[in-house]
Amino acid sequence: PSRQEFSLPLGWESCGFPRVPWHSGRPDFTVSLLLLQPCYLRDWEMQVHFKIHGQGKKNLNGDGFAIWYTKDRMQPGPVFGSKDNFLGLGVFVDTYPNEEKQQERVFPYISAMVNNGSLTYDHDRDGRPTELGGCTAMVRNLNHDTFLVIRYVKRRLTVMIDIDGKHEWRDCIDVPGVHLPRGYYFGTSSVTGDLSDNHDIISLKLYQLTVERTPEEEKRDREVFLLFLPRCPAVEAPLEPMSGLALFLIVFFSLVALVFAIVIGVIVYNKWQEQSRKHFY
Repeated sequence: PSRQEFSLPLGWESCGFPRVPWHSGRPDFTVSLLLLQPCYLRDWEMQVHFKIHGQGKKNLNGDGFAIWYTKDRMQPGPVFGSKDNFLGLGVFVDTYPNEEKQQERVFPYISAMVNNGSLTYDHDRDGRPTELGGCTAMVRNLNHDTFLVIRYVKRRLTVMIDIDGKHEWRDCIDVPGVHLPRGYYFGTSSVTGDLSDNHDIISLKLYQLTVERTPEEEKRDREVFLLFLPRCPAVEAPLEPMSGLALFLIVFFSLVALVFAIVIGVIVYNKWQEQSRKHFY
């Protein structure tokens, strides 16, 4: 798909540091950034240029950072510095394994979660019960640039990484059937916990993607937009359904008008017939 870049830094509000780039290099420290205006792009791509570094040994560093696309503006909380039970998307770069006897998963680990507001992120299990997918990403203390891209196109969520210094994207997460309404806020947050690490967000770039759709796909996307954003100013409010009394009155007066028209027609026809007979004789 073709794409158009949107400039972000001037529209961001930060808590902890004044602007992009920022880092969270002290223990028990939280920092966050929020895009001030909601995003109404239907298909989009967010590219994150980041760097994670510190003095801690393997798996003795913490905790990670998150990229958000949520209905509400970010609020401080326990999920990588932002609130739990969020509504929307969270992509987590987790650098510390909390689950004991960690065998199947190697950290740092990138995962994604979509929440309808009722789910809780399980820290003790590193978010496993609610994750859509994920991959191991050895991103700490590298001497080259590291990138993460989140792409949402036609209800498909894709996360790719470029962390090997080869300027090549590698698949990490690919999940179809993800419903993310327009009008949500982008944000990013980071937390260090008891251990410290530097999480540098060097740049954030948002792209609008242009993708061809069939008429059926256009209709489906509009239905989802109306379902999730009923108060969105970009969509006209649907007409309120008529009450039973209003419907009865409309039908009643329509029938009265129809009967009246028939009676008038009969009278006019009879007069015409009478005039015709007089003229004939």
